[in-house]
Amino acid sequence: MKTILAELLTIGDEILYGQIVDTNSQWMSVELSKIGIKVIRKTSIGDREDEILTAFAEAEKRADIVLITGGLGPTSDDITKPCLAKYFDCELKIHAEALAEVTEFFVSRGREITEINRQQAALPVCCTKITNPIGTAPGMWFEKNGKVFMSMPGVPHEMKRMMTEQVIPKLLQTYKMPTIIHKVIRTVGIGESFLAEKISFWEKSLPRHIGLAYLPSLGEVKLRLTGMGDSAENLQAEIDALSEKLNPFAGEYIYGYGDDPLEVVIGNTLRNKRLTLSVAESCTGGYLSHLITSVPGCSDYFLGSMIPYDYQIKMRQLGVKPETLEKYGAVSEPTIIEMANIVRAKFNTDIGVSTSGIAGPGGATPDKPVGTVWIAYSDKYHTVTKKLQLSKDRGINIRLASAAVLNLIRLSLPK
Repeated sequence: MKTILAELLTIGDEILYGQIVDTNSQWMSVELSKIGIKVIRKTSIGDREDEILTAFAEAEKRADIVLITGGLGPTSDDITKPCLAKYFDCELKIHAEALAEVTEFFVSRGREITEINRQQAALPVCCTKITNPIGTAPGMWFEKNGKVFMSMPGVPHEMKRMMTEQVIPKLLQTYKMPTIIHKVIRTVGIGESFLAEKISFWEKSLPRHIGLAYLPSLGEVKLRLTGMGDSAENLQAEIDALSEKLNPFAGEYIYGYGDDPLEVVIGNTLRNKRLTLSVAESCTGGYLSHLITSVPGCSDYFLGSMIPYDYQIKMRQLGVKPETLEKYGAVSEPTIIEMANIVRAKFNTDIGVSTSGIAGPGGATPDKPVGTVWIAYSDKYHTVTKKLQLSKDRGINIRLASAAVLNLIRLSLPK
């Protein structure tokens, strides 16, 4: 079955200037993928006629479907409609049904329709009007040489309503779509290049209709399998079988599948095992606790935390021995062992974890450079520690250290 290709064009100087963020393209990509349409390019264009017309022509060569957002307002800088009329060689005329809808929009709100507002109903005569149920700018559907152009408002909630209720159903009527299935495999504790090397044999064995993408982020790498075919059931079964075959190569790093981040997976595991957790965090400054408490229902397993940042607080409030700090320093294995053990005892939890390190940019010593972090896990069976050598960026170090603690919990929990 032929793959249906789409290109997304966002129009407006405000996007190029960075005054607004283009969230439309991301949302449309997800929705199109659900119905079997593959997005091959996203382009942002300023409010210039020549650039818009060039973008139309180039998109038509590459894609079956061109989805356009923005530039449909009533002001002089909104030039998408006249550009479409010029590209498809037809005139702009007031559309009677569109005018009635625009008029009703203003009258129902007790406002008078102006001539500028009236021009919202001017549409290229060669398009099919797509009703905007919550705004004044109608959508426009064009067909040419087997290609579809669809222009929609740039206001996200207007575009989403139009796409969901009218555009997607119309696309499904126009094209016979293949099935596209995605599966995300989430890994932690290994960098992208090292992971790629470990799974290279498995990757080379993938069939041609199933592709692999690496999606790295701070602290983890997501693997996305994308398959295309005629049967959703058969394709899903094939992708599931392939993901199972990945376990011998990278199973120790795989913590979950789909959308759930590490803090959700850890939380579900603690809840299922009926285990409780407490935290003593220094260099992470509460960020680890923030991740844990961002999960709804975390009170089932998370009892609380301390942030003993200063030496005196580590000793007086938490209870780390003065001689430990004097002999080894705050950023040391003996100190974080005491921190994890003590917080577990203070909060009477099954598990205690701790962090201490040089987040930066200051505070480094020759033997403890910026990015040196110690983390610990403690339960009644054992205590596990790990030394991290991270970056020179404070924010990155805080986030990476917090992710490393969550992974340490995953690896250290009683089986």
